[in-house]
Amino acid sequence: MPEKMIENIHWLGHDGFYAEGSKIVYFDPYEISGGPKADLILITHEHFDHCSPDDVAKVIKDDTVIVTEADSAQKLSGNVQVLKPGESTEVAGVKVTALPSYNVDKDFHPRANNWLGFVVELDGVTIYHAGDADFIPEMKDLNVDIALIPVSGTYVMTADQGIEAARAIKPRIAVPMHYGAIVGSEDDAKKFAEALKDEITVVIKEKE
Repeated sequence: MPEKMIENIHWLGHDGFYAEGSKIVYFDPYEISGGPKADLILITHEHFDHCSPDDVAKVIKDDTVIVTEADSAQKLSGNVQVLKPGESTEVAGVKVTALPSYNVDKDFHPRANNWLGFVVELDGVTIYHAGDADFIPEMKDLNVDIALIPVSGTYVMTADQGIEAARAIKPRIAVPMHYGAIVGSEDDAKKFAEALKDEITVVIKEKE
């Protein structure tokens, strides 16, 4: 199942993805040209490259539900639900659990802000989007099929820290993200994949 779902996870650049199954689920759309209309849009935090109302507007429809945290909710319009870390909701049959996402050795994403990562259960497959996080202790408690993990450093974990995070999470498939737009390069993704090649299946997605 995860092997089939990974084919239907589309990388939009930076931290942006959409998952295409019985429902269309977006994560942090940013600088997109458009795409299939969303049933559910998940926004991890309020920074401009994650919470982009203009990009949300390109894929929203009348019954789209946006799930996010309190700071981003103030910037967005429509059917917006606010979650705190540890809370869950269900939207059109898609289960969404909000998780903490924060820095441990820098101050760009303070834990006190209650910004988010997400675990989404779509068509029986669990997908974790880490948001803008470092390797945080909460990752050790996850049990997910697919993990989308930052690798660029500067604002999030480095590729080396991402490797350790992947080893802690032990997903069936890991996908590097948060590179190639503002910080980080494909070299970070390749380093991540090479280090894990004998342990975890890593899929480097082509930007769409």
